Amino acid sequence: MEKTDIIAALLGVLTILAVATLFSLAQSVLIPLAIAWLLSYVCGPVVTFLVHRKAPLGLSVFAVLMLVLFVCYLGGVFLSGRIHAVLTESPRYFNQLNQIYRDATANLNLPKDMLEEFNWTRQLGPKVASMSVSVASFMGNFLGKLLLVLIFLVFMLLGKPYFKYKVAAAFPERRAERFAAITASISRQIGQYLVVKVVISAVTGLLVWGLLSLLRVEFALTWGALAFFLNFIPSIGSIIASIPPILLSLVQYYPSVLIPILTLVALLTIQMIMGNVVEPKVMGDSLNLSPVVILLALVLFGWMWGIVGALLSVPFAAAIKIVCENVEPLKPISIMMGSGRTLMKGRKP
Repeated sequence: MEKTDIIAALLGVLTILAVATLFSLAQSVLIPLAIAWLLSYVCGPVVTFLVHRKAPLGLSVFAVLMLVLFVCYLGGVFLSGRIHAVLTESPRYFNQLNQIYRDATANLNLPKDMLEEFNWTRQLGPKVASMSVSVASFMGNFLGKLLLVLIFLVFMLLGKPYFKYKVAAAFPERRAERFAAITASISRQIGQYLVVKVVISAVTGLLVWGLLSLLRVEFALTWGALAFFLNFIPSIGSIIASIPPILLSLVQYYPSVLIPILTLVALLTIQMIMGNVVEPKVMGDSLNLSPVVILLALVLFGWMWGIVGALLSVPFAAAIKIVCENVEPLKPISIMMGSGRTLMKGRKP
């Protein structure tokens, strides 16, 4: 590489780090903006459809906004109910953990005073009681962020139906047509990706809920919801979502290990089929991201915005890939971000 290429690469890395640092400092505003931007690709076509059917723009945006609020309300009711159920049953689980600890210390011939020094109920009980305060604080913060998301979403949706007309008036005819085609393709592909990802995550959550219900693992619905949300984080998310129900089955059915083993096999089967068979088949090779790109996106967005950033990392990486794919000078970046599977077809190894 020439000296200028090395300098350009280093400047690019420094620019990315500087922008990421800025994004991290401004996360209180940028996270709601990013969520609203992604939601606009799902809600925008609905608003455009209603406007083209002669519905007033304000009424169309209001109807979509009410639908989003209704979904958020159902999510909030569900989340609060699940947390309350887990906290209610937590003393029973602590007693069971205490019994498991007693058996383990007896089998390992450990001193009995170790058990007295470490008591699950005494030490973890107050922490569980304080979780209600943390949950209340989280819900207050969540409602504030939700309000910002809705405000940003309203302004984005108000301009969606008239964007192509503004482009036609702002540029010459041929350039306007080309620009409108590119933006329409980007919007369509991002919207399709988000909808398909939500559907696949929902199917994964339903399968987890159904199989855990058949195995009579408690809080099966909670673990299904957890699998739905964490499915947006590839590979790592499915592993994290599988750990709590497996551990709970160990505690619930102790000393039997049959149900915990069946739980492990069932969850691994679901994650393998959905992640390695169904999702690549439905998404298509064109949207497959390189594992390196996924890892970098997880690290970068997780560092900037924490858990929310990890959840948004892959949709954002896919959106960037789609944009690069539709802009001719940026196509090499899109190719490098892809998995490269399609490039091997028809070529000799």
